Amino acid sequence: MTSASPARAIPIVALDYGSADDALALASRLGDSCRFYKVGSELFTAAGPAVVRALLDQGADVFLDLKFHDIPNTVAGAVRSAASLGVRLVTVHAAGGAAMLRAAQEAALSAAPTGGACHLLAVTVLTSFDATALGEAWGRGVVEVEREVLRLAGAAAGAGLHGVVCSGAEAGAVRSAYGDQLALLVPGIRLAGGSSHDQRRVMTPAAAQSAGARYLILGRAVTAAADPRRAMATVLAELATSV
Repeated sequence: MTSASPARAIPIVALDYGSADDALALASRLGDSCRFYKVGSELFTAAGPAVVRALLDQGADVFLDLKFHDIPNTVAGAVRSAASLGVRLVTVHAAGGAAMLRAAQEAALSAAPTGGACHLLAVTVLTSFDATALGEAWGRGVVEVEREVLRLAGAAAGAGLHGVVCSGAEAGAVRSAYGDQLALLVPGIRLAGGSSHDQRRVMTPAAAQSAGARYLILGRAVTAAADPRRAMATVLAELATSV
């Protein structure tokens, strides 16, 4: 399945902090240069739903990246709770299986708040894995990452999810196979010349957008910059000139 060239990708800044004060300070510093933030396990464990509400009160959208993976009933309940907060995106693990994915999707649809829908993204293969590490984790020798990503993306598509999380290296293959049926969120985004840190499959904002990404996760490329607002402006300019 193919489709027209994608629109400009939406950048999401990852608030990977251990306190609400640090996270909200960065959001305040970025101001209107960023209106979408990721709240992951570290921040949510430290600050809970209150930090989500604080970001929403600032007029930002929230991506709740907790990667739910459990029995279908438990995941459905977690998704309903997330949707009730008013977040826009939530992650579940595609490896949780078809029944879990369907239960999660049904919960998201039934719990949509009046402010808008809560969309589900299925995590395929973490960007910290390469073929060898993935094979070791799954006990299957060396695994072809792209094949596994496509297999898991198929499970997400079958369950009717909004999209998947994959690295930029697999984004083109997923888009070629599923077109606009699946929105692609690409983590591991780095500015040209930046460090890859603990991620093995990374890509620049322009390259990920060209590969079909609808959402981009910006972590230390922005949050660890000497001037986060200037780093964000660089990302936005790169995306605008590469459409």
